[in-house]
Amino acid sequence: MAVNKCVKFLLFFFNLLFWISGCIIMGVFIYLKVNKDGNSITNESLPGIDLMIAIGVIVMVLGFLGCCGAIRENRCMLLLFFISLLIIFILLLAAGILGAVGEEKVNDWMKERLEKFKPLSKQPENVKADLEKLQAELQCCGLMVGPADWEGSVPSSCKCNATMSDTCTPGTNYQTPCATKIVELMQGNMKIVLGIAFAIAILLIFGMVLSMILYCQISRKDGATNPTSTNA
Repeated sequence: MAVNKCVKFLLFFFNLLFWISGCIIMGVFIYLKVNKDGNSITNESLPGIDLMIAIGVIVMVLGFLGCCGAIRENRCMLLLFFISLLIIFILLLAAGILGAVGEEKVNDWMKERLEKFKPLSKQPENVKADLEKLQAELQCCGLMVGPADWEGSVPSSCKCNATMSDTCTPGTNYQTPCATKIVELMQGNMKIVLGIAFAIAILLIFGMVLSMILYCQISRKDGATNPTSTNA
């Protein structure tokens, strides 16, 4: 039985796109990691750049493995590719379940990491500048409690801006702590993350199906040719 060329090249191009996606993920997050304009507050509360770089590398390796296995009709590579996709799919599913079930624990963990920035008045100037930038953007003040986190020396970035907010009186300080705003921002982004995770899961299933179809076809072809070569 001959290997279906359509399945073979479909799997090859799928893995080529997979490899390109890995390159893009790795490149974007390496740029974010070395970018000097990063905010130390959000980097601490929302770690994940190193994880995304690692994911990009893994996706690149898997894409390369799948391309080689498809074009060379190598059963070992295809089986390894299938098992790797299956493991990633299971981990992705487990992470989604844990993220949905343990959302409060994640929020508590994030707030614990932000606690190390207190007291704010004794932090280095670069940390203070990052927090002031965050306060102006998110319309918040302080980290865990509110303006009291600044111990009396409340910066101007805490002042309510009449043109940007209708939830406070102009000239007064924002009362919402930035930790609350960061949690809200994270929760808002969760829908996007879940959408991306769902799309990746669909791609993983598609890749597993194609790789297993090709693996079975190669096995049948090898099984059909071996008796002939033995008799000869």
